[in-house]
Amino acid sequence: MIRNYSELTRLEMEQIDREETIVLIPLGALEQHGNQAPLGTDDIIAQAMTEYLKKALEAQDPDFPMLIFPVIPVGLSTEHRNFCGSVTLKPDTYYHMLYDICASLAHHGFKKLALLVCHGGNAPIAQVLSRELRSELGISPFILSSGAFSHPDVKATVSEGNIWDFHGGEMETSMVMAVDPSLVKLETSEPGIPAAFKDNQSLQPYGPVSIGWVSEDWKTAEGKPIGIGGDPSGATAEKGRIILQTSANVLVPGLLEIRNWKN
Repeated sequence: MIRNYSELTRLEMEQIDREETIVLIPLGALEQHGNQAPLGTDDIIAQAMTEYLKKALEAQDPDFPMLIFPVIPVGLSTEHRNFCGSVTLKPDTYYHMLYDICASLAHHGFKKLALLVCHGGNAPIAQVLSRELRSELGISPFILSSGAFSHPDVKATVSEGNIWDFHGGEMETSMVMAVDPSLVKLETSEPGIPAAFKDNQSLQPYGPVSIGWVSEDWKTAEGKPIGIGGDPSGATAEKGRIILQTSANVLVPGLLEIRNWKN
């Protein structure tokens, strides 16, 4: 049975099979997503993903053993710090906060933790954390990515010619619109072009070979830093629902494997 961690009483928690129950921990962020999308875009997507996942998993197994932890609302957003409203933790602060959360869960007997990464900047810390937790505490931390952005059904939602869609672009904006269209101001949107990368074929902002990027690397056609990739003007709620549902469906097999994992 899938339930929200924070809604259980102490007595109910004591009755949970904590060795077999997965605790899903969504890792969000509070950072700029261009002119059109809210600062809490990653948190909104994280919460929506847990809801889509719950439905998808219950369709496979109504008794699926999982608790959904509250979204961690601030993450590692160093690359966005120069844009107004963005909030970031230091890498060591973020690591220790997540470590302490996971250590508390392990103290109460939970063995299977799944970190749902809903902001790419959180991934390096999650990866280091997972190794340390397994080594030091003997628990099994798994890492899941919330967006199936390379899936054909997701790629098909991107408007023709929008070849640089990335952070704060059409896909992320569409996902927010699927949750609450009133939070998006498409009339103020501007496309972002990866000026620092687009003419360099050997180093890409994402892919097999990459370098660390900052939001100022993504500019408008006039050269103004805007901190997003691609053109969000084609975003729609329907596209967002496709992306969220596809991403949830992609994660289901992995969560079913975690359920059967024996440490």
